[in-house]
Amino acid sequence: MRQPSSLTSATALADASAALLDAVRNQAPLVQCLTNHVVSGFTANVLLALGAAPAMVDIPDEAGPFASVASGVLINLGTLGGRQPEAMREAAAAAHAAGTPWVLDPVAIGALPVRTGLAHELLADGPAVIRGNASEIAALSGSDATGRGVDATLSVDAASDSAAGLATRLEAVVAVSGPVDLITDGKTTVRVANGHELLTRVTGAGCALGAVMAAFAAVGDDRLLSTAAASCAYAVAAEDAALTASGPGSFAVALLDALAGLSPDALAERARLEVAR
Repeated sequence: MRQPSSLTSATALADASAALLDAVRNQAPLVQCLTNHVVSGFTANVLLALGAAPAMVDIPDEAGPFASVASGVLINLGTLGGRQPEAMREAAAAAHAAGTPWVLDPVAIGALPVRTGLAHELLADGPAVIRGNASEIAALSGSDATGRGVDATLSVDAASDSAAGLATRLEAVVAVSGPVDLITDGKTTVRVANGHELLTRVTGAGCALGAVMAAFAAVGDDRLLSTAAASCAYAVAAEDAALTASGPGSFAVALLDALAGLSPDALAERARLEVAR
């Protein structure tokens, strides 16, 4: 049975987020990424910049054994090439059996039938965290809402009930990405107001956030706290990157530098959070 979150206030969450960032740096969790080929390199670099260790192990007969020893696992349904779906099933089952926290990013489900079916199938193996845009979360919860490919056609607030219901049913944490991220375990909801619009103009920025959530989940037992901390750290780094970027290209590079340079003290001081029960 999942334990209730220990979050009591935005200040406590900001301080705990700083501690988790420090833990990621000190422990260097090994994060297995089964992700789409469009974003694989960027995702690996984001994890390295943060202080985690990426492993892009996504073929059958290797994905399962590796998930058993990894610190955390990301399964991102972005492209589903070759035998990758088979590897994803294998990794999810192995992670579940080993107690390894894993993150599901159900990219473009609802709009496309193959990935929609696979996403629902993978839920049986108990993801610790589900991260997506509002349309993806609504579709995964059973709503009739669909997105436009990887784009959301719903607002974050419009998906809040779907997110809470899905979190309660699966005993998982659900993160809905948007201008203000919403993260819930079905009982407590956190909103993260940090971030920058340039995140929406870099391919892979959202996908990489799923990997960051897996890294934070690997070093913290409170899934709501670790997911909110990951979202906040990534969003604060995006704000720093935007200060020196002249456009999406330079922003992508600056984001890596900002993640590497983000201090726990700066994260605690600048976090813009809201906690509601």
